[in-house]
Amino acid sequence: MFQRILVIFENEKICGQALSYSRELALRMDSEVALVMLVEMTFLDRAFLGSKRNAIRGLESRMREILANLSSEFLREGISVSAALRVGDAAQELLKFLAERPPFQAVIWGSSEDLPDGGQSRRTHWMAKVAPSLECPLLGVTSKVKSEHPGTGNKA
Repeated sequence: MFQRILVIFENEKICGQALSYSRELALRMDSEVALVMLVEMTFLDRAFLGSKRNAIRGLESRMREILANLSSEFLREGISVSAALRVGDAAQELLKFLAERPPFQAVIWGSSEDLPDGGQSRRTHWMAKVAPSLECPLLGVTSKVKSEHPGTGNKA
C-alpha cells in the first residue's frame, strides 16, 4: 500500500521541527510527502483586484523558491515530494486540495509546534473547524521540555 503524508503550512510560516518530523515519518513509513502552503486572502471588493493580483505574483515568486528549497531537503533523503500553493479562504482551499487527491495517511501541521485552536480568542482557528473532516490523524509537533533534576535545580 502506498503511504502519503501531507504537511500544511499557513501564511508563509514554516516550523523546522515539523519538517524534520515529516522527513523522519516519511522514511519510517516509506511515504511520499505533499507540502501545501495555504495563504489567507479575501476577494470581496472588485476595486482591489489589481493589488491582489500583484500580491499573488509576489507571493508565488517567494513561495516558488521556498517550496523548492524545502522539497530538495526531502529529495536528498530519497523521499518523493510535491508542493503546492493555495490562496484564498484557507479552510476551503485545504478541503478542495484534499478532494482533488487520494487520501493521506497523516496530516502534519507545519507552521508551529502546537496545533492551532484559536487560543483564548473568541474566534476558533480554521484548522480546528476542518480537522473533523480529515480522513486521517492530524499531528502537531511539540518540542520536548527539559526537565529539572530533583534537588539540583539543573536542567537536563
